[in-house]
Amino acid sequence: MTDLRELRELRAGLRAAVRGEVDFGTTARALTTMDASNYRRVPLGVVAPRDADDVAAALSVCRTYGVPVVPRGGGTSIAGQATGTGVVLDFTRHMNRLLSLDPEARTAVVQPGLVLDRLQEAAAPHGLRFGPDPSTHGRCTLGGMIGNNSCGSHSVAWGTTADSVRRLSVLTPRGERLRPGQAWAGAPAGLRELAEGELARLRTGFPELPRRISGYALDALLPEKGADVARSFCGSEGTLGVLTEAVVDLVRAPRARALAVLAYADETGAAEAAAGLLEYGPLTVEGMAADLVPAAADLPRGGAWLFVETGGDTESEARARAETIVRVADVLDALVVTDPARQRTLWRIREDASGTATRMPDGTEAWPGWEDCAVPPARLGAYLRDFRGLLADHGLRGSPYGHFGDGCIHVRIDFDLLTGPGIARFRRFSEELADLVVAHGGSLSGEHGDGQARAELLPRMYGPDMVALFERVKGVWDPDDLLNPGMLVRPAPLDANLRFSVLPSKPVDVAFGYPSDGGDFSAAVRRCVGVAKCRTTSVSGPAVMCPSFRATGEEEHSTRGRARLLHEMLAGELVTDGWQSTEVRDALDLCLSCKGCRSDCPVGVDMATYKAEFLHHHYAGRRRPAAHYAMGRLPVWLGWVARTRSAGVVNGLASVGPLARVAKRLGGIAEEREIPRVAGETFTRWWRGRRAAVPSGAGAGGGDGDGTGDLVILWPDTFTEHLSPSVGQAAVRVLEAAGLRVALPPTLRPGGRPVGDGRSRSAARLLTARRGRVCCGLTYLSTGQLDHARAVLRRTLDLMEPVLATDAPVVVLEPSCAAALRTDAPELLHDDPRAARLAARVRTFAETLEQYAPDWTPPALDRPVTGQTHCHQHAVLGDTADRGLRAAAGLTGELSGGCCGLAGNFGFEEGHYEVSVACAEDQLLPAVREAPDGAVVLADGFSCRTQLEQLAGVRGRHLAEVLAEALD
Repeated sequence: MTDLRELRELRAGLRAAVRGEVDFGTTARALTTMDASNYRRVPLGVVAPRDADDVAAALSVCRTYGVPVVPRGGGTSIAGQATGTGVVLDFTRHMNRLLSLDPEARTAVVQPGLVLDRLQEAAAPHGLRFGPDPSTHGRCTLGGMIGNNSCGSHSVAWGTTADSVRRLSVLTPRGERLRPGQAWAGAPAGLRELAEGELARLRTGFPELPRRISGYALDALLPEKGADVARSFCGSEGTLGVLTEAVVDLVRAPRARALAVLAYADETGAAEAAAGLLEYGPLTVEGMAADLVPAAADLPRGGAWLFVETGGDTESEARARAETIVRVADVLDALVVTDPARQRTLWRIREDASGTATRMPDGTEAWPGWEDCAVPPARLGAYLRDFRGLLADHGLRGSPYGHFGDGCIHVRIDFDLLTGPGIARFRRFSEELADLVVAHGGSLSGEHGDGQARAELLPRMYGPDMVALFERVKGVWDPDDLLNPGMLVRPAPLDANLRFSVLPSKPVDVAFGYPSDGGDFSAAVRRCVGVAKCRTTSVSGPAVMCPSFRATGEEEHSTRGRARLLHEMLAGELVTDGWQSTEVRDALDLCLSCKGCRSDCPVGVDMATYKAEFLHHHYAGRRRPAAHYAMGRLPVWLGWVARTRSAGVVNGLASVGPLARVAKRLGGIAEEREIPRVAGETFTRWWRGRRAAVPSGAGAGGGDGDGTGDLVILWPDTFTEHLSPSVGQAAVRVLEAAGLRVALPPTLRPGGRPVGDGRSRSAARLLTARRGRVCCGLTYLSTGQLDHARAVLRRTLDLMEPVLATDAPVVVLEPSCAAALRTDAPELLHDDPRAARLAARVRTFAETLEQYAPDWTPPALDRPVTGQTHCHQHAVLGDTADRGLRAAAGLTGELSGGCCGLAGNFGFEEGHYEVSVACAEDQLLPAVREAPDGAVVLADGFSCRTQLEQLAGVRGRHLAEVLAEALD
């Protein structure tokens, strides 16, 4: 539709007829241009129906104007079937409920937008579960699973989604309400006659294999198969009717499980062994090779592994079945795990492969397109050998993994989808691989459907007559071709609508170096492939991503949503004002810069860096929000308070209600927030007074150079210096008690221009030396003031040159500052090698004790702990050393994941308070409330401590403070 008048009429008609949201705005459209495939289509608008009546009304309006309709669930489809050029029906907003669950009948009634994990959580107390479980179980919806006939890792035990569907409620494009089921129930007029006239073709035209997902499942309409209309509808990819409700079967979940990890020399050996294990009744037989496994993964020795899960009524029964499989399997090595937490850790390695596979070991991009073809399990080894040969013939690379027990292989391949020759090779390879799959008796799709990626090739699998029958069936259900045109039948070419074609052909001028993406911001944005791990509504263990999505539930506040908007900004078709885009700005506004996505996203999207980059360009030469001046330049204001020794006056004024309200309004600070108190004595002033009071040579603690231990440089970050000097004081006590010599960074910076390599010490430079203070530039980075950040960091590197000439580590107590120095500084100052040298020196408090005082025994506290691992610590620094130090001190228990919600300036900014509180309520505050009596509340970050104090009235302490107190 190109006529603006008709477009306005369509929008008005939908708004008049539909009670749910109708959004034709730029943001809504940009968020649905892509799914998890290689394809991109720009829709006209998005409708979020409230119920089946809304769906019927939307279909009626769209039919009047001849506008296509695309049903969409979690948007994790890999073949392009969740994209379209008409109206997208978003079922995740309202039609997302579990309507009922009958434990006796083992059935559930669900709406299409219900996320699979919510069904599993409801079924679990009854000892039940939904059988299929794709790796995207935390965000894929039941409607999408039915549309694609999804499977998952347990399909060897419980089959595909079609095996678990009992009855459906479907709206046809012409508004007919049907209830597909068995014995021709719910069949549209003409379907039975069509099928009964083609019985011979239906009996002979479909390959027999467990993972045949390609095409329409018309063989389910055979009389000997119960004439099951519901089953034949599964896998139709939204092309036949719109699902509004489903009755699904549940299965009895085993009370105990064991996981056998079997090691083989290579993937072919693992593949050849998989089929032979099926007779022992495993729940899963999953395979993957070493090139998809993190180096630190605790797996038995080998080059490829089978993950084989067994069940039983007791742990010993499950273990015995797993050990039987180990005995009969011809393996290099094996591991049997019954501990649920350990099993979850191992399964995460497999589940994250869908994202990990998007990068080759050398960092090269890899893409879907041949993500899930399937062959008979007994032929999998031979097929993989031929597949590897075909890759080599085309000069391509890929890392197969997946459902070896079902003969279904996932793989991302390093196609060049950016240039004409690369796209031509993509097509040639696709055609030859389709022929190879068919030669092995396989299906082009074994899980994710055909969509645009493979539908063009269906004649190679089924022949032209069967494909013509598919088209006739489509005509029976959807005679106007309204639903998802271009998918499955009469498909668009597999090399059209590629999402990369709209991106700039040359690198964009940016501030950060993006070293993992070759300095190309477009490549950084391309990292998001849409698997949407950021859309999970709950986190387990130490995970962080994505707190703002969990707080709002809005796609635009997920990491994927923001990446999509950045993609469209670079494309310039929908988002036409580039860096000045208000849509991108508003989506990024609720990004906490927690960096959780940097570690938790399977492909390492770093939205905190992208946000800083965007803000840098968005406000270039323009007035910034007041909070950017008030909190973004916090080191300047606090430095001024310290120099004038006016902390008492500032605190006094901040305690006067009317004055505080005025100050907050002027500074862009949320009215609900209290202004933190400034310390009366800074940390460095305490340090200087302490040194003056202790004679040189008086032993440990006497100052620089005293004692015999290693020298460590304690970084006086802005928060420790001005707001929490007690943390610095405690750290000094503990470090010295451990036998280390503590010094602070230099404060004398040579003046004038650097000479030569910037390290020379000319007399002229020393004569013009100026005093200064080191700073990581964190507040400038988080507000996108990158020119200021760069200047601050260069001054800091000048000051730190004498330190960089030694081997001394730099101990940073504030996790956010440590993360900024370790990652942001070298990425921003990618042209200054000193930044990387400083980053390599940065150590956390616990890392310093672990590496430089390994024989020191901390005081025994023997108390439980609660609190939260700092989000930057989790994402950038790691907490292995902290865990070890806590254990050595007798601090028991685990810290929660998530983000505290204050996140530096974020939670203080006007308009962020409610989201900030919601983030705290996600993990941190419940953990503190549920802590046992006498628990130590640990919070290494100043933001975390402030959030605890202001929202819960609880005093959190840095680990250094807890240990220092115990020294007494």
